[in-house]
Amino acid sequence: MNGQPLVSVCIPAYNNGAYITETIDSVRKQTYQNLEIVICDDKSTDDTVAVIEKIDDPRIRLIRNEQNLGMSGNWNNCLSHCKGEFIKLLCADDVIVPEALEKEVQALIDHPTALFAESDTRLFDLNGKPKGWYRRYPKATGLVDGKTVVRAGFFSQDYFGAPLANTVRRSVIEQYGGFDTDFVYILDYEWFVRLACQGDIFIIHEPLNYFRVRNDSNTGEVIAGDKTETYVKEHEMLLRKHGDAVSLTEVEFKKSVRIRKLRNFAANIYLKLFVHK
Repeated sequence: MNGQPLVSVCIPAYNNGAYITETIDSVRKQTYQNLEIVICDDKSTDDTVAVIEKIDDPRIRLIRNEQNLGMSGNWNNCLSHCKGEFIKLLCADDVIVPEALEKEVQALIDHPTALFAESDTRLFDLNGKPKGWYRRYPKATGLVDGKTVVRAGFFSQDYFGAPLANTVRRSVIEQYGGFDTDFVYILDYEWFVRLACQGDIFIIHEPLNYFRVRNDSNTGEVIAGDKTETYVKEHEMLLRKHGDAVSLTEVEFKKSVRIRKLRNFAANIYLKLFVHK
């Protein structure tokens, strides 16, 4: 494709029959066309596999797990099958805008020190109605020291967002590893924190992806349900694991945990008021 490096869009799927066609179509419509679509189905019990098999596109590779690997296991399995120089992990109910890969890949080509490129996110509900805008680190655009963003996020919010907002160099994944299976609910946040602590990232302040907000999603159940305490414990694990890299003090550790609890409370109210199952 005119010398374009291969990009792998990997889609881990589990019981996403109702949404995965829209997700795949958003990848097929990319202005950047030298790509492969790697889909790992984690023993879905709905029609996910049948829906995928109806899509006629030679760039799709469907891997059917012999047993359910769970979220982190399936995400890592998906990464392991990717052949591209650049990789984007896209959950099977989210979408990316047509220019997403073109802009994020070009940023990585133009800035070889960037470990990954990320963009802003639009939020939408089950009916496709807009529900807000999730911005990345607001104080910078372009090339930024990853540790600066990590540290700022510990006292505010996860500036890396869901995997769909990021395109990562495959070489970076090979060097620093995939998802940590010790984390269940914030495995993507931990992963991007780990990678960002190793060098530069590139921030694009454009909404190049759409995240579907659902009460019954992994994040929704944690924030709005009885798993909030578990989420906070994982946040503490995250701080213990990477706090030294950004010179986090014990006082700052406690402050970060308090902020996380308050943000969970606010998100709980948001889901109840604005998002329907």
